Amino acid sequence: MNLDRIGYLVRELLIEFGEDPEREGLIKTPERVAKSYEFLLRGYKQNVTDVVNDAIFTQETNNMVVVRDIEVYSLCEHHMLPFFGRCHIGYISKGKVLGVSKLARIVDCFARRLQIQERLTQQIARAVMDAVDAEGVGVVIEARHLCMIMRGVEKQNSVMTTSSVLGSFHESLATRNEFMTLISKQMAPS
Repeated sequence: MNLDRIGYLVRELLIEFGEDPEREGLIKTPERVAKSYEFLLRGYKQNVTDVVNDAIFTQETNNMVVVRDIEVYSLCEHHMLPFFGRCHIGYISKGKVLGVSKLARIVDCFARRLQIQERLTQQIARAVMDAVDAEGVGVVIEARHLCMIMRGVEKQNSVMTTSSVLGSFHESLATRNEFMTLISKQMAPS
């Protein structure tokens, strides 16, 4: 990413908006915005193989593994406005499990790109499925989209929910229902 070029373009945008890029509060804005986009879109420089980084472990189990409430932040590819929420992932191992933090890193790998939630959900499910050759995978994302909240229809309480189910999660209603039940349970107070 060419930060100088992005900074230049942001400065030009400020002028088009009717702003003075030499105004005290805006002098460093082009550079800050460029660095912000570099961070927010870092997923373009990542791939799942490097993210997983050999954190796949042999474990003779075929039970469901579920991680709920993984924070997800992305930018809508249509308006470049944020959407954010929670991602829930479940999979059934066939003798290989992922280090638990790698699930969150896989989410970030795809979320830190210009996205639509539907594709993001599918990409995460496919990456988990392929990483451990799982029997099945389920991914559900619940997110709020600022492009729908701040502009357009301006619906403040709208939440979009998407799911992607692969393998046994797709083929077996019982497996899919177990996953949905597990992700909807609230933790008992400690």
